[in-house]
Amino acid sequence: MTDPTTDDAGIARRALPLLDLTNLADICTTSHIEALCRDARAGSVAAVCVWPQFVGEAARALKGTPIRVATVVNFPAGGEDIERAVEDAAEAISDGAHEIDLVLPYRAILRGDAETARGLVEAVRDVCHKTCLKVILETGALGEPERIDEASRLAIEAGADFLKTSTGKSPVSATPQAAEAMLRAIRAHGGGRRVGLKVSGGLRSVADAATYLALADRVMGSDWAEPATFRLGASSLYGELTAAVARAS
Repeated sequence: MTDPTTDDAGIARRALPLLDLTNLADICTTSHIEALCRDARAGSVAAVCVWPQFVGEAARALKGTPIRVATVVNFPAGGEDIERAVEDAAEAISDGAHEIDLVLPYRAILRGDAETARGLVEAVRDVCHKTCLKVILETGALGEPERIDEASRLAIEAGADFLKTSTGKSPVSATPQAAEAMLRAIRAHGGGRRVGLKVSGGLRSVADAATYLALADRVMGSDWAEPATFRLGASSLYGELTAAVARAS
């Protein structure tokens, strides 16, 4: 009997329901969103993540399914305009977004201004209410594990439901080292509240998915990684996962 923790098809079957199928390309059209939602339905993924202007379209296309619609605010630069971020989040929720991916103002963290970063997360948290708030740390810019831990703790204390590694637009995206630092921060600072992790940026192969699933199992326990607590954000991964399942059929 094959081991689902090591064989490609087993890993793919486990990873597909955790996938946030994403199109945040600079050029994105209605036809791209239609194709994204078709793939999301076919793969029974956790969510799609789209630009704010496509939230309504994605919500209509996925109506009647459990697939969630996520969008981004202050993305990818991590701007510090609280009023704009709050307005954008509120509009996206009104359009049908179930999840908001907010970029932590990581430049504020880098200059030692934690309060600016905290204030923006708290303000957006206030408008999210029942909406899942995922806070993107841009770990490649933060660099050191100690700084990633600091940013993780700040985001958790400010009300993040998920921590997310990166925008996917930076020179350094997700790394196992950053993901481990974030998982350990979730375990240490969650305070009994369920906080998830989304690994995003640079995932392209079944082996990449396996690396992060094994990491989550090791740090958090083998029953922790489920759609409510763990996501993989990568459109390029979808084809690899579905091909691995097809090869085993």
